Amino acid sequence: MEQKTLETKKLFTNSDLFKLFLPLIIEQFLEFLVGLADSIMVAYVGESAVSGVSLVDFVMALLISLFAALSTGGAVIAGQYMGKKQIKEAREAANQLVWFVGIISIIIMVIVYMAKPIILNGLFGTITDEVRRDANTYLMITAVSIPFLALYNAGAAIFRTMGNSKLPMKIMLAMNIAHAVGNAILIYGFHFGTEGVAIPTLISRIAAGVIIITLALNKKQLIYIKKSLKHKFNWSMLKRILSIGVPYGLENGLFYFGRIIVLSLVATFGTAAIAANAVSGTIVMFQVLPGFAIGLGLTIVISRCIGAGDYKQAKYYTKKIMGVVYVSNLISCALVLALLPSILKIYGLSETATYLTTQNVWWHGIFMVLIWPLAYTLPVTFRSSGDAKFPMMVGVLSMFFCRIALAYLLGVYFNMGMFGTWVAMFIDWIVKAIIFVWRYISGKWTKFQTI
Repeated sequence: MEQKTLETKKLFTNSDLFKLFLPLIIEQFLEFLVGLADSIMVAYVGESAVSGVSLVDFVMALLISLFAALSTGGAVIAGQYMGKKQIKEAREAANQLVWFVGIISIIIMVIVYMAKPIILNGLFGTITDEVRRDANTYLMITAVSIPFLALYNAGAAIFRTMGNSKLPMKIMLAMNIAHAVGNAILIYGFHFGTEGVAIPTLISRIAAGVIIITLALNKKQLIYIKKSLKHKFNWSMLKRILSIGVPYGLENGLFYFGRIIVLSLVATFGTAAIAANAVSGTIVMFQVLPGFAIGLGLTIVISRCIGAGDYKQAKYYTKKIMGVVYVSNLISCALVLALLPSILKIYGLSETATYLTTQNVWWHGIFMVLIWPLAYTLPVTFRSSGDAKFPMMVGVLSMFFCRIALAYLLGVYFNMGMFGTWVAMFIDWIVKAIIFVWRYISGKWTKFQTI
């Protein structure tokens, strides 16, 4: 009887968590699967196309991470208001989020086009004319999708905050099927080059953004967006959202910027190294997939607990969900490593690129299982409680002193080449894991108040 009473007090049952996490995992799987299909189809065009597309995709990943961070800020604030049973304020947070990311994303799109020469010639370092040509083509087409990517992230965050992660999953399923079919038709049917990947990417992103925002306008939902072409910014609400979103955005932005700096180093090791780095990066995303997806759900869970003022449940769900991430990562890594030889045969890379890819994926899998959740899942709890600046500072310092500095040290001075940049990444994980475990145990993350 006592156990039953305790169970009814919990904010989320096992069934609730399952319904939240499973669609998120499926959605991320579909997104990564399209990335894998893209790289395989581009490999049909040639290694220079693989390299060119991968270089631009790093820039797009940087922008996506910024929009995801801002959306996380909105989700945390809306989730905390829901925990307090203040639904009107949760709706206001959702409205402010959508308008803000929509306007910011248009500005970013314009900047990307204006900065194209810097991106292609300065940021990517020494690349061949063929790789530069393919990167230019892909960037020119896909940059149009930037505002729609932002709106999709904001819309998906709104539905997840309500506990409806199934809808974004369904949209992603439909868009990814259309994306894959479009790629196949343009590349294999009409023999397009890089354009064959870029055009379906653009169309699918536009459709996803339009669909999810249209559905978010439905007033029958607990949280919805107001139908109006006029908007007045609520600066006090935006300040709360940005107090989470900006530190997380800076952390994510500098994380990807650091990866791009490292990528410019990798580019000096030759086309085989660039291709291996790109293919490895695509494949290992399937290893990290469950942890990344569950982390999105953990944001919702912890923000509700904090909104309700229940830190005991916040700790309970952090430990429980961390355990789920460890088990999920073990399964995903085992599957990827088992399928790796078959996947590499499909790519048809050179012998050197194949060897380098195999080395990267195996070592990534080992460190994923042991370290990754402590470095990336645990700080989700901090951000969801309002403690966003600490993981930002740790992430930024670790990026510069571990991932970037050690990449050059190991890759160049110790002659480890491209693999040295991956070893630097693993050391970055270890450092962050140690610091975040200390932060959690200290309990300082429970002293913050956002709303």
